[in-house]
Amino acid sequence: MRIRANALLERAGSLALTYSQVGATASQAPPGYRFFRRRERVSDHAADFDRAVTALRGWQMHRGAGLTVLADGDARLGSHVVVGFGPAPFTLLAPCRVVDDIDGDKHSGFAYGTLQGHPESGEERFVVERTAEGVFFEVTAFSKPATPLARLGGPLTRLVQDRVTTRYLRSLRRALAEPPGR
Repeated sequence: MRIRANALLERAGSLALTYSQVGATASQAPPGYRFFRRRERVSDHAADFDRAVTALRGWQMHRGAGLTVLADGDARLGSHVVVGFGPAPFTLLAPCRVVDDIDGDKHSGFAYGTLQGHPESGEERFVVERTAEGVFFEVTAFSKPATPLARLGGPLTRLVQDRVTTRYLRSLRRALAEPPGR
């Protein structure tokens, strides 16, 4: 799996996005795609914002959710990542490119889009928000199957997306529960 993922990451810069509606997670899903949005508080302390951003941009949240991550750096505009999920030797590899960078005093995050070879076609946006009530995390996505296997998955694909999002939330909460500097 690691050899395949490395090769895919090396080629990621030359792979095309599998959809044309880049940035649509900032508003609404294009026709023909399943839309998904989930927002939850991950900390009661606004001071945890910077730590949440670090966990998100450094892929710690993805790894903590049980995904294999191979990236060419932190999540910044133009960077690439290959996310692996599922048990070896059946690990599905999902190449993505960061297509949007959200960076402000109260909001930070990114959106990545699917590249050729990803089982789905679409975009997923991850945003950490600082409010007076604490730190919130929002995942927004639109997707549709891009491969025969994903089409066969049907409702199972949606269930997997829901479960992975729950794992993202748990992972981010765990990262914030650890003492700073650990």
